[in-house]
Amino acid sequence: MKSKQLVEQIKSRLGTERYEYIFDDEKETLRLNHKSLNKGMELTLSDILAKYHSIKEKAIDEVVYTIVQTFDAMEKEQKEGFHDLSLVYPVVRSTSFPLKSNEGHPFITTDHTAETRIFYALDLGTTYRLIDESMLEKLQVSANQIREAARFSVRKLPTNTKKDEVAGNVFYFLNHNDGYDASRILNETFLKEMEEKVEGDMTLSVPHQDVLIIGDIRNEVGYDVLAQMTMHFFTVGTVPITSLSFVYEKGELEPIFILAKNKVNKEKDEK
Repeated sequence: MKSKQLVEQIKSRLGTERYEYIFDDEKETLRLNHKSLNKGMELTLSDILAKYHSIKEKAIDEVVYTIVQTFDAMEKEQKEGFHDLSLVYPVVRSTSFPLKSNEGHPFITTDHTAETRIFYALDLGTTYRLIDESMLEKLQVSANQIREAARFSVRKLPTNTKKDEVAGNVFYFLNHNDGYDASRILNETFLKEMEEKVEGDMTLSVPHQDVLIIGDIRNEVGYDVLAQMTMHFFTVGTVPITSLSFVYEKGELEPIFILAKNKVNKEKDEK
């Protein structure tokens, strides 16, 4: 499938009554403008096509669903407004994620790791909207109050996990599909509880927004398994974050490649 064919597929599913479509063949992007809201979003077609090659029509289904839910939420917000801080949650994104909304308003963010950054979302039921500075006045709160509310909200999310064992290593998967699976990496109480269960090195991975992988790495093979696993999840996720995993120790996150580099340097020094 080519970019132009993909655009036609999206247009046929969404129709032209609500949306205006602007296709840039050179940049391989599609801009959708909602006619009544006077707001829009831009799609990177190459990313969707890459997924189409692996999961076929499901890739288009996911994009269409995201578009519809996002604009439905915007319509609801325009009609009803918003004010409930209990609906504010943190979401984890890669550091390459845009820092401003399509309208140019800076998002409320907090630094996390060299690979990840924390954004904040207003939950709207079937979707959520990232909170930018222009929304603070409507919410009648400060950026710090948003951060505090999100920190409290993430602790209320369920933390049930599924367990798998590979080559003597144990992996726990958290996958509730509520949009905040990766956000559980910010629940310190939960992480400390898991740390008590882990016998080897505890690792944390957030390859995309809908999964958190906790590793109990007990041998060298475990790191190879983890690397392959996270790369797979990273490539198939709807909202990829990072294929890099972190070692968790005493509340601190350290990228695994840094630890490996330090280990090599230490061995050189000892020689």
